[in-house]
Amino acid sequence: MRKFRIHLNGKTYEVAVEEIGGAESEAGRSGKPYQAAPVTLVPGAVPGDEIITTPMPGKILNIHVEVGQKVVEGDLILSMEAMKMQSDIFCGRAGTVKKIAVQEGDSVNAGDVMAIIG
Repeated sequence: MRKFRIHLNGKTYEVAVEEIGGAESEAGRSGKPYQAAPVTLVPGAVPGDEIITTPMPGKILNIHVEVGQKVVEGDLILSMEAMKMQSDIFCGRAGTVKKIAVQEGDSVNAGDVMAIIG
């Protein structure tokens, strides 16, 4: 049993993984070694940062924080319009705003990075 710590959407999870099947786990059914998909890194982020992404396509209405500003869990980060409704985006943890990747008026797609909290 091997234990791993995974950081996903600003939250940390500890998981235990049991390796079974020896040769099968190393080579897979095809007999070829498994190749992991490349990891997409977010410029300016390090492990443990909260990456705030857009939940759906829309338009950025207001940015309520500045780079360098201290925030706590639940602080309003920005407001966006999606499907003719305003959606407020809140911080998931305390930290410092490291980067704001959008500007007011920007159109965004689901999954786009909007801010990084360190």
